[in-house]
Amino acid sequence: MEKGMREGGYAGVVFALLAAIGFSAKAILVKLAYLYRVDTITLLALRMAFSMPFFIAVLLWVRRKQIDPLTLRDRVMVLGLGLIGYYLSSLLDFLGLQYITAGLERLILFLYPTMTVILAALIYRRAIGKKVLVAMALSYLGIALVFLHDAGGRQGESVFLGALLVFASTLSYSIYLVGAGHAIARLGVERFTSQAMIIASIACLLQFGATHSLSALELPVRVFEYALAMALFSTVLPVFLLSYAIRHIGSSHASLIGSIGPVSTIYLAYLFLGEKVTLLQVSGAFLVMCGVLVVSLSRSPTGAPK
Repeated sequence: MEKGMREGGYAGVVFALLAAIGFSAKAILVKLAYLYRVDTITLLALRMAFSMPFFIAVLLWVRRKQIDPLTLRDRVMVLGLGLIGYYLSSLLDFLGLQYITAGLERLILFLYPTMTVILAALIYRRAIGKKVLVAMALSYLGIALVFLHDAGGRQGESVFLGALLVFASTLSYSIYLVGAGHAIARLGVERFTSQAMIIASIACLLQFGATHSLSALELPVRVFEYALAMALFSTVLPVFLLSYAIRHIGSSHASLIGSIGPVSTIYLAYLFLGEKVTLLQVSGAFLVMCGVLVVSLSRSPTGAPK
């Protein structure tokens, strides 16, 4: 039994690592696709169109079990959270990536644990400990350093707009996390995630259909390849790999391993996009990761601050 637990723990570590790298690669793939002058709505629609069949398959597999039917409240909750947490968050993120580097985007997205703590404190009137406050201050100081680094090398207004869009994306995802706890407890991870992602995919496709003609899909083959890679390696697989990792090693350990995400993005951006890595950028990234890790590890398994 102990051997099986150890093997499950090792697998959990590997899956958490793969999930972090997969999520990190999304920004690189988006940036590479933008080189072919594809617009945000089209690229997002392609990503979700390639993702949706996998989530439909997972949902059908889950439904083979004896599960309770959705109540009206469940349906409204899944609809709202799917639109806020995946559709709106993804749209804002893709828009922001038009203006900022992949490294800055990943660091801003990595702030979601701090935003979740703030939202939970406001909604449930929970006090935030001094250690967490200091850690959050370090995180936002790190973002400021990387922002100043990026703003110094290009048009400041564009960097500010991109950072604001990605920050709004992170806030949207944090709202989703605060509200998703009850839904996941009631419906299960696979069922809830699949339904929320299907709703987000439909919303993206409807937006594309309302704003574009089919001629917008007359794109280089490489754009479809990037969109498919995003769907498989930066959407479907990381979502379920992370769920598996949390189940076997816990959310705290998964968060610790997930801290490699920003580092992975910075390295991949240097390798594939030619984004420069400076001491100021590395220092800012270090502050962000330290602060976020303290916040993440200072929360209980349910996500509430200790």
